[in-house]
Amino acid sequence: MHYMLKKRIISLIFPTRCPVCSEVIFPHEDFCGKCRGEITPYTSKNSISGADSFTAAFEYNGKISPAIILLKQGVKGNAVYALGKALAKSLENNGISQKIDVIIPVPLYKSDKRQRGFNQAELIAKEVGRQLKIDVSADTVEKIRKTKAQKTLTQKERKVNLKNAFEVKFPEKIKGKRVLLIDDVCTTGSTLSNISRILRNSDAAEIHCAVCCKTPSIKKEVDVND
Repeated sequence: MHYMLKKRIISLIFPTRCPVCSEVIFPHEDFCGKCRGEITPYTSKNSISGADSFTAAFEYNGKISPAIILLKQGVKGNAVYALGKALAKSLENNGISQKIDVIIPVPLYKSDKRQRGFNQAELIAKEVGRQLKIDVSADTVEKIRKTKAQKTLTQKERKVNLKNAFEVKFPEKIKGKRVLLIDDVCTTGSTLSNISRILRNSDAAEIHCAVCCKTPSIKKEVDVND
């Protein structure tokens, strides 16, 4: 069944709602008009060590945080569609979407994913892949070691915390490929940088990083992820 047709049918029973304020919206809409006008597009420049580019759809602040919180809590509603659509549009606007062969989501440790029931980065990656018609490979990179929550650590501790935490399980899937690495939120970029390095070591041709939201680049940040 066509995705939007399915979305319209579901909305007859469960109305589509803005993932920020919960106002009822049309099935094809991402946010309501009011919230769309208040959320802040990401316009700053940021780089990730080991990656060729960095793209973010929104600046992380109190206006967009309800959508991210719903996504992380598993009350997905319209959050995956809204955030994924916005990120896909950002990738099109900056010319990155034409440079991608495969999309890889930042993985969760297997027990964490089992407990949560889903990986929010994977949900976003699949929506971006659907929007851009690019294949998603969710099993290529695996998190092989459980780590401490990044938000409890200093920037230096984050790097040590993530050392040898990820592994490229199927290097043949990325050898010579232009890879888009996707996560939901970026704070310091430690996770993206760590995975970019192992993708590079597995002979990926290019590595582009993309997230739904980037936190403000200030010394003391409200940390929701990494």
